[in-house]
Amino acid sequence: MTQSRKPLLRALRGERLPRPPWWLMRQAGRYLPEYREMRSRARDFVALCLDPKLAAEVTLQPVRRFGMDAAILFSDILLLPHALGQKLGFEGDGPRLEPIADAAGLARLRPEGAVARLAPVFETVDRCRAALEPRTALIGFAGAPWTVAAYMVEGGGSRDFHRVKAWAYRDPAGFSRLIDLLVETTIDLLSAQLDAGADVVQLFDSWAGILPEDGFRRWVVEPTARIAAALKQRQPECFVIGFPRGAGHYYADYAAAAGVDALGLDTVVPMTVASDLQRRLPVQGNLDPVSLLVGGEKLRRDADALRRGLGRGGYVFNLGHGVLPDTPPEHVAMLARLLAED
Repeated sequence: MTQSRKPLLRALRGERLPRPPWWLMRQAGRYLPEYREMRSRARDFVALCLDPKLAAEVTLQPVRRFGMDAAILFSDILLLPHALGQKLGFEGDGPRLEPIADAAGLARLRPEGAVARLAPVFETVDRCRAALEPRTALIGFAGAPWTVAAYMVEGGGSRDFHRVKAWAYRDPAGFSRLIDLLVETTIDLLSAQLDAGADVVQLFDSWAGILPEDGFRRWVVEPTARIAAALKQRQPECFVIGFPRGAGHYYADYAAAAGVDALGLDTVVPMTVASDLQRRLPVQGNLDPVSLLVGGEKLRRDADALRRGLGRGGYVFNLGHGVLPDTPPEHVAMLARLLAED
């Protein structure tokens, strides 16, 4: 089967399919017992991500169990700052990095050879590509520059992200140097994933929604457009999905100017807005992860509504964010059955 027959790629070209292709953000993870067994074999989470044999197995687990139309590389968006030389660890409540607050912090980073230091990730892609059935697409990914910068500056997650926003507002030229570095290294990171066998790449901009309009355009849309344009220049046939979570009213601006091939929609995007966006680009999403957690009739109704509402154009079924850790695997199996129905 050629790449053109992969359901995911057909949908990303805007083709209407009888059944939508599907995959789930965080489809490999803690809700699966086989993942927990793999996790126990690694020293820590970073070590798991950088072990090609284990990371490939984790990538493939949900596809084997549920038959998704795509596997997404098991990795983490913060491996890039790790490769740049920023200290990274994961604790019970999330990632922890040594914060970068100014030009002195930027000077401590080591961009030369950073992407090469992620060679195990590209080996994972190669292993997955060899193991997947021809109809199943392989998705690589990276964090978008704004979101990665937010973690790098805050030192982890945040309630208000005041440190990163204050730097961007107070010293936009200085902050631009961090964004420029992340743009260039992200281009190389995603190019290497495509070279290793990924069919599609997705840019996760998890914190896009915390910026006002001018900041959204400068720090979310413009860097994404630079990355997409560079990838298209290197590999004209590649597909780029953009996921600016929380973009709200700015989704239309992103769709018009970010240069991506498809638009990932978060949970709160209304069907009317999603349908309007679909007239510009294929869309992906946006089942509430809690609906999958609950299962039953709620899941059936919500999945059917999405298929009816968005199935008339280019559409990839997904969640509006990631699978929640407490989600019963049986509910994902139920979703697989629902999406297989005519």
